[in-house]
Amino acid sequence: MTTSTPQEAGPDVRAELARLRDSIDNIDAAVVHMLAERFKCTQQVGHLKAAHQLPPADPSREAHQIARLRRLAESAKLDPAFAEKLLNFIIAEVIRHHERIADDAGGAPTGPTGTAGTTGTAAPAGTADTADTRE
Repeated sequence: MTTSTPQEAGPDVRAELARLRDSIDNIDAAVVHMLAERFKCTQQVGHLKAAHQLPPADPSREAHQIARLRRLAESAKLDPAFAEKLLNFIIAEVIRHHERIADDAGGAPTGPTGTAGTTGTAAPAGTADTADTRE
């Protein structure tokens, strides 16, 4: 099988690629803006938790949110495992932010509920907690 570059494809193919890529670029921009809004909200949650000395993570909420997102992914025809990995990444980042906010505020409770990955699923280093996926 011989492969060619997009430049070697016909004008109709190049036009369709450009149209699809423009849509992908728009979706990527929307995702970035939605994540920015989400993190604005989770920052507020982090300040509220720190003010009331609540732990940065909430394993029961994380588990609930993961199950909820997996159901949403299935109904949207998206791989639920991918959706869970993405949410775990976001959650770990949220927890990291909450831990930093708590440290800046003079500390919050520590222990097993204050660490990422408490739901039994591995989260990448420097990632966030589902505890605040709807907060």
